[in-house]
Amino acid sequence: MADQQRQARFYHPPLTPSLCFTTSALKEFLRLSRSSIDDSISQNLNALSTPSKPVFDPTTTLTRHQVSNTRHLPTQVCRAFTEQILLPSWQSRSDVLNYCASVASSDDPDDPDSLVKLAEDAADRERVVDERLDPYSGRFFPKESRTEVLARIIRNERIVENIVRERSWRVVRERCSEFGALGEDWGEALDAWRARKGESEAIVITRGS
Repeated sequence: MADQQRQARFYHPPLTPSLCFTTSALKEFLRLSRSSIDDSISQNLNALSTPSKPVFDPTTTLTRHQVSNTRHLPTQVCRAFTEQILLPSWQSRSDVLNYCASVASSDDPDDPDSLVKLAEDAADRERVVDERLDPYSGRFFPKESRTEVLARIIRNERIVENIVRERSWRVVRERCSEFGALGEDWGEALDAWRARKGESEAIVITRGS
């Protein structure tokens, strides 16, 4: 049961236009995924570490040592965490963001506000204004379509996603000497994992955008 609950964090809801246009549900999925994995990544890694108790050496009392606040984790623990927990959660969020981005760029004949928007556009074309009498009368702010709203949300969420992944990967590199030595950024690590898993994205999140 515990394994099923843990794996459920990586599974996204069914990819349907309804998920994307129900923006509260979309944001909630992203928030829960980030909070359970990335926002608590230090605690997750600490839970995997098992502090060792070295044999007492009396000579160590004669020398002052610099105490490190960062405990490096065993290679197998780091690899298991990144490949079975962290990267799958990133991929799951990427699947949702990429799918919803494609929905936002497609025609939306089912938009319930489409008729309202058409009426507003028609009324705007028929307006005759004299900006000398009212300089603000020429300004028209049409209602956003739901695809435009969705596209704006996806852009913002991708910016957040980049920041979250950058922060999480920095922690991983600090705690896992293997990844620190490789010098990979999070995008390279994710691409390598996808290649090993045979997965790919139609639209890759632009790093640093």
